[in-house]
Amino acid sequence: MKNVLATVGVVLAALVLAACSSSSKTVQIPESADAAVLAEYRIGVGDALSVNVWRNPEMSINVPVRPDGKISMPLIGDVMAADLTTGQLSKNITNSLTTYIKSPQVTVIVVNPSSSDFQRRVRITGAVENPQSIPYREGMTVLDLVLLAGGPNQFASANKAKLYRTVNNELKVYPIKLEDLIDDGDVETNYTLQPSDIVTVPERNF
Repeated sequence: MKNVLATVGVVLAALVLAACSSSSKTVQIPESADAAVLAEYRIGVGDALSVNVWRNPEMSINVPVRPDGKISMPLIGDVMAADLTTGQLSKNITNSLTTYIKSPQVTVIVVNPSSSDFQRRVRITGAVENPQSIPYREGMTVLDLVLLAGGPNQFASANKAKLYRTVNNELKVYPIKLEDLIDDGDVETNYTLQPSDIVTVPERNF
């Protein structure tokens, strides 16, 4: 009877240890930025805009955003456009035009969002063969980005890699077990990427 109890005790202890070990390896899933934030486009330098003032064709223009972030409008002159949404810019132009036009109605459309490529790029830096800054594509994962960079180089401390992501204006950092992912097929930290994510791979301490 004592032998049976001892055996049961050993089994229970092993199960507890296994459970503790399993919970300690649980990976925190990266938070997603607000969908509205990801979807809201901000005008950037180099974008081409179509500004339409209803019933005032002489005020309606197609214009690029200059390097100083501004556009030039008839009557009101320079207007800051960079880092605004089309709705915000429309409102600002409308407010400025009220001095000259009764009840103006303004619509702004981004006809060539050339700056969006840089706003939505994902990047990988550090101890990889070819650090990359590439356009974001839906469904991209950490492994996709690492393979595009040629993989970790000989100096990499791959299991200490990190994912940096801004969530609600706060920078979040998530560990990436890159060596386990590549060598052992452990996909637990093969996170799905989001626009503006940065992956860094540090070097080993020799």
